[in-house]
Amino acid sequence: MTGFARVRRNTEQGEIVATLKSVNHRGLDLHCRMPAELDALEHDVRGVVKGGVARGHVEIQVSFTRTAGAAATLNRPLLDAYIQAFRDASALHGLGGQPDLNSALSIPGMLSAAGDEEVEEAVARAVLEAAAEALVLLNAFREREGAAMAQEMRQRCQTVRGLVSRMEEIRAGAGAAFHKRLKEKLADLLEGAGMDPQRLAQEAALLADRSDIAEELVRLRTHAAQLDAMLSGGGEVGKRLDFLLQEMNRESNTVLSKTGGLGELGLTMTDLALAAKSEIDKIREQSLNLE
Repeated sequence: MTGFARVRRNTEQGEIVATLKSVNHRGLDLHCRMPAELDALEHDVRGVVKGGVARGHVEIQVSFTRTAGAAATLNRPLLDAYIQAFRDASALHGLGGQPDLNSALSIPGMLSAAGDEEVEEAVARAVLEAAAEALVLLNAFREREGAAMAQEMRQRCQTVRGLVSRMEEIRAGAGAAFHKRLKEKLADLLEGAGMDPQRLAQEAALLADRSDIAEELVRLRTHAAQLDAMLSGGGEVGKRLDFLLQEMNRESNTVLSKTGGLGELGLTMTDLALAAKSEIDKIREQSLNLE
């Protein structure tokens, strides 16, 4: 599910901004961007987010702007390396110009804390607290979106149950239709030669049994009830829904394959099964967004 959250924390050392953005993804995919001086905290920040998100592409961004009084000292080794590299390149290629201090100061790490120093404990604590607070806000955003999706999915599930009921009504008269259709085909083939009525009845019963969709409709109704229960129960349902919807799609395909010999009844049944399949596909598309 999509979501966005941003939290600001002010400390004596400076301002921390933690931002989380999520979009749909089949699994959990975390991308973290942090300043070099906070690299040591990346593992812990990822752990905070993993504790509250199980599915989605999540971008984690943490910035740290030190206050004037707590500004880090100039990274002289890095500045010296920049100036030397500038002069070496000028001499090598015969170019003029002088190193620019503004450009040098914008280099990442030029004004950060000394490379060998650890991040202050207060800063580290504030970063993790900001990430945790942003996670709460992100999940609140995602829950609102998820609730709206679940409501629409329940409505589509109700539509599927209605279509199953109509197919069950049609199925009740399918036996006679099969018998009539088989008799007409045999009459054309035999050209009036006649056929044992008992044999005709047996063949019709066999064809009807092979084309009976009672079990498929029962399973479709049962799966629809399970889907509704999952959505109402909450929790992590995305992957379970995906499996259940695959089963529902399989049952609707079987119904389509079994109802080709019913004439007008078959056409009506096909329309209903296709409508059910369409609703199932739409539910499945939405289920990919749920966690």
